[in-house]
Amino acid sequence: MAWVILIASGVLEAVWAAALAASEGFRRKRPALLFALALTASMAGLAFAMTELPTGTAYAVWVGVGATLTVLWAMVTRRERASTARILLLLLLVACVVGLKVVS
Repeated sequence: MAWVILIASGVLEAVWAAALAASEGFRRKRPALLFALALTASMAGLAFAMTELPTGTAYAVWVGVGATLTVLWAMVTRRERASTARILLLLLLVACVVGLKVVS
Protein backbone atom coordinates (compact mmCIF):
# COMPACT_ATOMS: atom_id res chain seq x y z
CA MET A 1 0.00 0.00 0.00
CA ALA A 2 2.90 2.38 0.70
CA TRP A 3 4.03 2.16 -2.93
CA VAL A 4 0.56 3.00 -4.27
CA ILE A 5 0.29 6.01 -1.96
CA LEU A 6 3.82 7.08 -2.88
CA ILE A 7 3.05 7.01 -6.62
CA ALA A 8 -0.22 8.89 -6.04
CA SER A 9 1.72 11.45 -4.02
CA GLY A 10 4.16 11.83 -6.90
CA VAL A 11 1.24 12.48 -9.25
CA LEU A 12 -0.02 15.13 -6.83
CA GLU A 13 3.44 16.69 -6.89
CA ALA A 14 2.99 17.28 -10.61
CA VAL A 15 -0.48 18.71 -9.95
CA TRP A 16 0.79 21.21 -7.40
CA ALA A 17 3.72 22.21 -9.61
CA ALA A 18 1.39 22.92 -12.54
CA ALA A 19 -1.08 24.72 -10.27
CA LEU A 20 1.71 26.84 -8.82
CA ALA A 21 2.70 27.98 -12.30
CA ALA A 22 -0.94 28.62 -13.22
CA SER A 23 -1.51 30.68 -10.07
CA GLU A 24 0.74 33.42 -11.49
CA GLY A 25 2.40 34.20 -8.18
CA PHE A 26 -0.75 33.34 -6.17
CA ARG A 27 -2.74 36.06 -7.94
CA ARG A 28 -5.24 33.54 -9.36
CA LYS A 29 -7.30 32.01 -6.55
CA ARG A 30 -8.42 28.68 -8.01
CA PRO A 31 -4.96 27.50 -9.06
CA ALA A 32 -3.56 28.77 -5.75
CA LEU A 33 -6.18 26.76 -3.85
CA LEU A 34 -5.47 23.67 -5.97
CA PHE A 35 -1.76 24.16 -5.25
CA ALA A 36 -2.35 24.25 -1.49
CA LEU A 37 -4.62 21.19 -1.49
CA ALA A 38 -2.39 19.11 -3.78
CA LEU A 39 0.73 20.11 -1.86
CA THR A 40 -0.81 19.11 1.46
CA ALA A 41 -2.07 15.77 0.14
CA SER A 42 1.22 15.06 -1.64
CA MET A 43 3.28 15.71 1.48
CA ALA A 44 0.93 13.67 3.64
CA GLY A 45 1.21 10.74 1.24
CA LEU A 46 4.99 11.02 1.15
CA ALA A 47 5.09 11.11 4.95
CA PHE A 48 2.92 7.99 5.15
CA ALA A 49 5.02 6.13 2.59
CA MET A 50 8.17 6.98 4.53
CA THR A 51 6.84 5.07 7.53
CA GLU A 52 7.22 1.85 5.52
CA LEU A 53 9.85 2.65 2.89
CA PRO A 54 13.41 3.92 3.25
CA THR A 55 13.56 7.71 3.19
CA GLY A 56 15.99 7.97 0.27
CA THR A 57 14.03 5.57 -1.89
CA ALA A 58 10.67 7.15 -1.08
CA TYR A 59 11.93 10.66 -1.76
CA ALA A 60 13.68 9.71 -5.00
CA VAL A 61 10.58 7.95 -6.32
CA TRP A 62 8.30 10.84 -5.27
CA VAL A 63 10.51 13.39 -7.00
CA GLY A 64 11.03 11.18 -10.06
CA VAL A 65 7.31 10.62 -10.61
CA GLY A 66 6.50 14.27 -10.01
CA ALA A 67 9.28 15.61 -12.20
CA THR A 68 8.49 13.24 -15.06
CA LEU A 69 4.80 14.09 -15.07
CA THR A 70 5.50 17.82 -14.72
CA VAL A 71 7.76 17.80 -17.77
CA LEU A 72 5.31 15.65 -19.75
CA TRP A 73 2.49 18.06 -18.90
CA ALA A 74 4.63 21.00 -20.03
CA MET A 75 5.32 19.21 -23.31
CA VAL A 76 1.65 18.34 -23.86
CA THR A 77 0.58 21.93 -23.20
CA ARG A 78 3.45 23.15 -25.42
CA ARG A 79 5.11 25.20 -22.67
CA GLU A 80 8.26 23.15 -23.18
CA ARG A 81 9.62 21.72 -26.38
CA ALA A 82 9.54 17.96 -26.78
CA SER A 83 12.69 16.47 -28.27
CA THR A 84 14.08 13.02 -28.70
CA ALA A 85 16.74 13.68 -26.06
CA ARG A 86 14.18 14.93 -23.50
CA ILE A 87 11.91 11.95 -24.07
CA LEU A 88 14.81 9.51 -23.76
CA LEU A 89 15.96 11.17 -20.55
CA LEU A 90 12.45 10.97 -19.12
CA LEU A 91 12.34 7.26 -20.00
CA LEU A 92 15.67 6.83 -18.22
CA LEU A 93 14.24 8.62 -15.16
CA VAL A 94 11.22 6.31 -15.16
CA ALA A 95 13.53 3.30 -15.51
CA CYS A 96 15.46 4.49 -12.44
CA VAL A 97 12.24 4.82 -10.43
CA VAL A 98 11.23 1.28 -11.47
CA GLY A 99 14.74 0.09 -10.58
CA LEU A 100 14.41 1.54 -7.08
CA LYS A 101 11.15 -0.34 -6.66
CA VAL A 102 12.76 -3.59 -7.85
CA VAL A 103 15.68 -3.39 -5.43
CA SER A 104 13.59 -2.27 -2.44
